[in-house]
Amino acid sequence: MERLNDSLNAARKALRTFAELVADPHPSVERRDATIKRFEYTVEALWKAAQRLLADKEGRPAGSPKAAVRMCRESGFLSEEDAEMALAMIDDRNLTAHTYNEPLAVQIAAKLASYAALAERWLTALERRAQS
Repeated sequence: MERLNDSLNAARKALRTFAELVADPHPSVERRDATIKRFEYTVEALWKAAQRLLADKEGRPAGSPKAAVRMCRESGFLSEEDAEMALAMIDDRNLTAHTYNEPLAVQIAAKLASYAALAERWLTALERRAQS
């Protein structure tokens, strides 16, 4: 249970740092890039928290981020719509983590506020389940 709480706390901290920067409606290029980096590590922390919760509380190990999203949808932690967005979020995280492309950065930056809101809903659902 301690490892689950550690994972959830790490995801919450990551999300706070991400949300701090997302709030800026007109970021500089440097701030946009920093927000994208925070997005990357928030997605990583979030899916790993989901993975830990699924294994510990649901008895369902998830071996990948997309498997964790699908299992969270099946377990009711994500709606169908949020699960679809979470899958897209993971795709975008993979794109930003492995290459730098200015047009792609602009395109993904436009989605970051929606992704932050999704991450908040998902993490809140995981935290509620962890407490039950």
